[in-house]
Amino acid sequence: MHLEGFPQPVTLRDGAHVVIRPLRAIDGSELLEFYRAFPEEERQFLRDDVSSPEWVDRFLKKVDFEEVVSLVAELDGAVVGETTLYRTRYGWTRHVGEIRVAVAHAIRRKGLGTALARSLVKLATNLGIEKMVVQVVESQIAARRTFEKLGFAQEATLRAHVKDVRGMKRDVMVMSNDVSHIWEAMEAMVSDYSPTVE
Repeated sequence: MHLEGFPQPVTLRDGAHVVIRPLRAIDGSELLEFYRAFPEEERQFLRDDVSSPEWVDRFLKKVDFEEVVSLVAELDGAVVGETTLYRTRYGWTRHVGEIRVAVAHAIRRKGLGTALARSLVKLATNLGIEKMVVQVVESQIAARRTFEKLGFAQEATLRAHVKDVRGMKRDVMVMSNDVSHIWEAMEAMVSDYSPTVE
């Protein structure tokens, strides 16, 4: 499926130039390499074993840009970020989308997560999504702050909901925001800092 407005050149706060574009069926090996570079501690908190070739095959088949939307960020030909929107087409939560944002360690705190979220929110709006939800583990303080800057607020805490690599149970925060508030928060951030979409 062709998505208008992509590829999208973005300049990060350190001057690096990345390109945000839809995930392609041929991106399997690059996506696998990207996720395998994450520490096991972080991969443990994801819903799937993203270091598995079988997961990549299943994920690429799911991405249809209707129920599952995935964008990747490239730097010098390598995937350095990925964001996914999960939604249902029917039922009482068809207006809700759940998002995941992942950014490579070497390029964090440079605005890429915000740029990916901005692109995904725009797509979500076009798909009729009115509310976005994200789950953040209690130890993921930087991720929680990033979403708070985007206007997300904690709605619930799932006590002892996940286990880390040492077997310790961790709380999961469920954060949400409606799309219009996300746009307001992102517009407010532009005056402070923002990656520039060329």
